[in-house]
Amino acid sequence: MVADTLVYHPSVAHYLKFVATTVGRDKLLRTLQYFSRFYAWYLLRTNGTPSEIAPYEAIKKQFGLARKLMRFGKNVEHLKAAAIAADSKSLDPVIKYCAVGRQLGYAGYLTFDAFTVLDAAGIRKSPSTKRIQKEAYRFWLMGLLFSTASGMYSLYNLRQQSAKIDKKDGESVVTSKRIEKERAAINMQLLSDLCDLTVPSSAIGLANFDDGIVGLAGTLSSLIGVYGQWKKTA
Repeated sequence: MVADTLVYHPSVAHYLKFVATTVGRDKLLRTLQYFSRFYAWYLLRTNGTPSEIAPYEAIKKQFGLARKLMRFGKNVEHLKAAAIAADSKSLDPVIKYCAVGRQLGYAGYLTFDAFTVLDAAGIRKSPSTKRIQKEAYRFWLMGLLFSTASGMYSLYNLRQQSAKIDKKDGESVVTSKRIEKERAAINMQLLSDLCDLTVPSSAIGLANFDDGIVGLAGTLSSLIGVYGQWKKTA
């Protein structure tokens, strides 16, 4: 039967594994949230009516709140990752420093972000929420900058390794493929980080990106996240 074919199709099993992860659901919601941010801006710029804009503003707000609730308490995960990176004896010193900085940045972001949950949910309003959220964005920016620095340094190391390869050696083919695979992954992460940088840099006033740019950049980084998580759950 057609129904059985669909139900037992490997893609369905893969999809179920994907949405069973918190990261998978978060990336999907994030994609819709940031696309809605862009599209609401687009409608506003093209003289869209309030009734046309309202659904996308609602998606942006409600999905943002849903994601805020989903990541509540996740700061502990990043604090642990920072401690593990700091204790590592095998990591390159620069990579180690960047890893600790990145994880502490994300932990700080999630910690301050958690303090805004009650206000965002309308349970208890606080006049200090905007200030706290701004501090959260500063920590996120810090984490992204460390992540970007780590990616650029890793690309430099890969170029150095690639230059030393003896192409006449049979093993060099395997090494070259490994380097290319690592380079592709790093470039993808770098693109995601650069896109994400538009969000906190705009929020704290370091840059003046409008909702169109932030929305598109956030959508792209979210799709990269969806792709990465989809591959992990394959």
